Amino acid sequence: MLQGVDMQLGLAIDNPKATLAVKRRLACEMVKYWQQIKDSIPELPLSDGWAKKHTLFVKWKYAEAKAAAYYFHGLILDEGNTEKSQEMAISSLQASEEFLKESKRASKAFHSTPPTSRISTPFGTTKHLLDMIPKETLSKLQNNQDLNTQERPSNTGVSQIITPPPPLPDFPLALNPEEYELPQLDPLLKKEANH
Repeated sequence: MLQGVDMQLGLAIDNPKATLAVKRRLACEMVKYWQQIKDSIPELPLSDGWAKKHTLFVKWKYAEAKAAAYYFHGLILDEGNTEKSQEMAISSLQASEEFLKESKRASKAFHSTPPTSRISTPFGTTKHLLDMIPKETLSKLQNNQDLNTQERPSNTGVSQIITPPPPLPDFPLALNPEEYELPQLDPLLKKEANH
C-alpha cells in the first residue's frame, strides 16, 4: 500500500495537471502509513541484529514523508491571501525543511549501520523534495522579508516566523489491507516432505 501511494505521489509530482491538493493528500496518507509502521515495529521480533537497521529505515522514511506533507501543505497555505495563512505557509515550509534535514541524518545513520550500504543517488519523490523544499522555503522567507521591509523599513534581516507548524489535514486512508489467510498446504507436498 505504501509503495503504491509513493508511486502515485511520484506520478502526481511529474504530472502538471495534478493539483497541489492531490499531492498534499497523497503525502499526508504516506505520513499515516509510516506512522502505522513506526507504531508497530516494536511489536516485531527483530532479534537477529536487524532491529536497529529497520528502525532507522522507518525513521528516515517517516521524516521524509512528513517533509513532503508539510511542503505541499505549505504551498496550499501560501495560496491564501491573509497574513495568518502566509505565516502558516512559512511555518509549514520551515517544518518541511527541518524534517528533510532529519530525513538526511536518518538516511546517513541507516546506511552506516551494519550491514553498511552505499547511499544511493536520490530519485523520484525524494529528488523532487531535495531540490524544491530549500528553494521554496528560501523564496517564501525572502518574500516575507520584502513585505516586512516595505511595511517597517527599520526591520533588517530575514524575518523568522517562530510559530509551530499548523497540523496536517487528517485524510482517511484510501487503501486498506485485506485480511488474508494462506491456503492449506497441498496433501502431496506433505507426503513429499515426509520422504
